[in-house]
Amino acid sequence: MPIHAQLSRHATERPDKPALVIDDRVLTYGELYSRAKAIYGFLQALPYSKCRTLELPGVEKLAALSLGNHIGFAEYFVAATALPNACAVIDPMMPPERVERIIERLAPDVLVVDDIGPSAEIGRRLGISVITAGAEPFDLAETEGELPSEAEGIFLIGFTSGTTAEPKAYYRSREQWRRSLDRGRLVFELKDAPSTLCPGALAHGLALYALVEALDAGGTFHSVRKWHAEAVARTLSAEKIERLVAVPTHVAGIARAWAAKPALTSLRDILSAGAKLDVNGVESMRRLFPGARIREYYGASEIGFMTVSTLVGGAAGFPIDRVGQAYPGVEISIRDPDEKDVGTDVPGTIFVRSDLIADGYLWGDDGQAFRVTEAGATVGDLGELDDNGMLRVIGRAGGMMISGGNNVYPAEVESALKACPGVEDAVVFGLPDAYYGQRIVAVVSGETMDAKILADHCADRLVRYKIPRQFYHIGSWPMTTSGKIARGQVEAAVISGDGLVLRLSA
Repeated sequence: MPIHAQLSRHATERPDKPALVIDDRVLTYGELYSRAKAIYGFLQALPYSKCRTLELPGVEKLAALSLGNHIGFAEYFVAATALPNACAVIDPMMPPERVERIIERLAPDVLVVDDIGPSAEIGRRLGISVITAGAEPFDLAETEGELPSEAEGIFLIGFTSGTTAEPKAYYRSREQWRRSLDRGRLVFELKDAPSTLCPGALAHGLALYALVEALDAGGTFHSVRKWHAEAVARTLSAEKIERLVAVPTHVAGIARAWAAKPALTSLRDILSAGAKLDVNGVESMRRLFPGARIREYYGASEIGFMTVSTLVGGAAGFPIDRVGQAYPGVEISIRDPDEKDVGTDVPGTIFVRSDLIADGYLWGDDGQAFRVTEAGATVGDLGELDDNGMLRVIGRAGGMMISGGNNVYPAEVESALKACPGVEDAVVFGLPDAYYGQRIVAVVSGETMDAKILADHCADRLVRYKIPRQFYHIGSWPMTTSGKIARGQVEAAVISGDGLVLRLSA
């Protein structure tokens, strides 16, 4: 990991300060660093895997973590990312067959697991050394010296999330994250080490980066073993958390759970990512967190930060339908299918030039999503820039619907629906239709359950062919472990009529 020198300094200067708090478990900076050193020595003494075939230049030991939000995550991650090692982070809540394929292809030298998920049994069956977090097979007396802190080489292997596609394995270097952390400390004003809470899964990019960012700054990072909106709200209140990093669905859940209780005035910053904030969501945040600056960023696991905006609390506000201007050190352009720059106010594919871009994929590179060309890097998202350099994200090219011969992007329709009073969230997709090719279907949550109200609201904001032809209501969204709506499950519920959704009538 690119922050070992900072961790050593924090452990020396403030050893008793909490570094990580998960539910009622606390790990101080002194404990984190000394335990990570002991684990590092233990990992170095383990035998190499006889099955590994992946080419990882400069990497001696490959450790895989399938831990969930366990208090031991940070200490194993710190140890496993010290030179000359690298760490793969696997979500234990993925379907077992996906976990097995990932572990089999990685063939790590060691697999660190928890008591949840299928990873332990899979690892043992594949003949991989398995360690259970908390069992402490290492000697805590072996803590001499310092962890290697040179910022070079591969240190992290991650997996893109998806509801149907096989996760792609990307890898990152210490240099990329060191540059990102240095800029982020200034952009997000972290020099005074604010306490941070991120309720997402540490196996996913948003929460993992928030953890590393907090440890780099010397702050206390709070998380939860299992997502529960009211428990998170209680932690925000009781611990007087200063900074919240979360996807919009988590923030909306907190707002609902705490709606009748006093505002959380200690929070000074909210950073949202993973999906676009909407007007209703921002307004609920302003009521619940009256003293907080509300910011959001747009990025991707393979590309890093692309834009950042301040919607509330800054010197200048951003339009709610924009995701902000380019992150420092990043150049954004919009290009046509021939990769020619289309200029401003014209939709096209978003390309980025940046020194924060991942090295590539270990597997899963189909050339359709993340790719690097002479024009820059892209993950296939579509958008447009205005004259002020503000970016509007339209959606992913693969998600485009064609209805009546017209191109329709779900994100645009969802944004319109989420601005409707009484709508909390929305998912839009296309279903086969003999006449239109695809008919547009919308599923919403919230108090509004009248299809005519929803259609009329859309008619005020969208051209006619973009208005959904069917509306459904859902009481509780199925979620992925990264805190996003499991869109595939929602679409399947509409098709099967299994009772998860209710068809709305005008």
